[in-house]
Amino acid sequence: MTTVEELSATPNALAAHYSRFRVAERLLLTGHSHQAWPDVALRGQIEAFYDAAESVDRKWDRAFRKADAVRAGFRRFLADPGAELALGANTHELVVRFLSALDLRARPRLVTTDGEFHSVRRQLARIAEADIEVVRVPAAPVDTLAQRLAAATDDRTAAVLVSAVLFETSRIVPGLDTLATACARVGTELLVDAYHAVGAIPFPLSELGLDAAWLVAGGYKYLQLGEGNCVLRIPPHGLALRPVITGWYAEFGELSAEKASDTVPYAAGANRFAGATYDPTSHYRAAHVFDFFTDHDLTPEFLRRISLHQTGLLADLCDKLDAPPSLLDRDRAPRTEFGGFLTLHSPQAARIQRRLTEHGVHTDSRGPHLRLGPAPYLSDTQIESAVAALGEVLREF
Repeated sequence: MTTVEELSATPNALAAHYSRFRVAERLLLTGHSHQAWPDVALRGQIEAFYDAAESVDRKWDRAFRKADAVRAGFRRFLADPGAELALGANTHELVVRFLSALDLRARPRLVTTDGEFHSVRRQLARIAEADIEVVRVPAAPVDTLAQRLAAATDDRTAAVLVSAVLFETSRIVPGLDTLATACARVGTELLVDAYHAVGAIPFPLSELGLDAAWLVAGGYKYLQLGEGNCVLRIPPHGLALRPVITGWYAEFGELSAEKASDTVPYAAGANRFAGATYDPTSHYRAAHVFDFFTDHDLTPEFLRRISLHQTGLLADLCDKLDAPPSLLDRDRAPRTEFGGFLTLHSPQAARIQRRLTEHGVHTDSRGPHLRLGPAPYLSDTQIESAVAALGEVLREF
């Protein structure tokens, strides 16, 4: 089993498995946005081509087996072996199917935060224009966010939508179990956006008190699966709902059945939230990457240990730059209260990010937030070099 020390060393013990992305040659602090793919991902893409070439339209039996492997991989990271998971190319399409299953006529009210990612933010803003009340609770202070969301939820509320880890600040939202209890008390659905949680922090649903919650997550970031690999976890009671936005895959098992009524039929299980024909290449790639994680014991717990070491090192090194707080500052809460990246606050975040790119350090920014995201394939030396470049850039301001 690879140790944290071996991943901290130069060269990093995993880096050789990411040769196509040249992770040992580049300072990729983009792990919170798009992690490099291990080389085995290419095998999946090639396998998808060969299966299509050999089997043509009969490739789908093989493709569906890859889809099942993707579901199994996500179930391991959720510690939920029986999870009903619908797959989608992105979380937006899955959130839309979820919203379409709600009775918004009877409960024309949605509660969310002002710290949600754009896929939810924009969609709810548009829904609000259609006379559905959307209540946005301030995300800060995060320590009381779950309680304030619960207080804003009543029996007119169809759903609460909240992130497990806030995408701008990396803060973990505590108390989601109490929010889930409050939602259940008034018959409100809870949808947790766990994109910045799964693969960054252990996220065992049952232990977190989220058995009755809906969840969306994806593999573009910490799981290294690339595009096209997102899931909607459907709680047991959700399997009775009938989403209005529905693709023909949601009718599998019913296509040959004699229509007994004019009611649109749905497949059993998570497939009732399925879409339609898709490019299965993403699932081939993801299946190989999930196997890679298993082969290298990259469990949620071990990945968290690596992340805490790397983000802790980043925080300490940034503090040593001794930049004036008016130029660069950070939240001083313990690192265990954050997800998989470090956020630095600066009115010059966008300019700093552009200058870092010119210095060969790849990062990103969101408004006043400069986000630095390490990944398991980076060495401590690379992190030190990136922060040294940040120090050079700050001297320009």
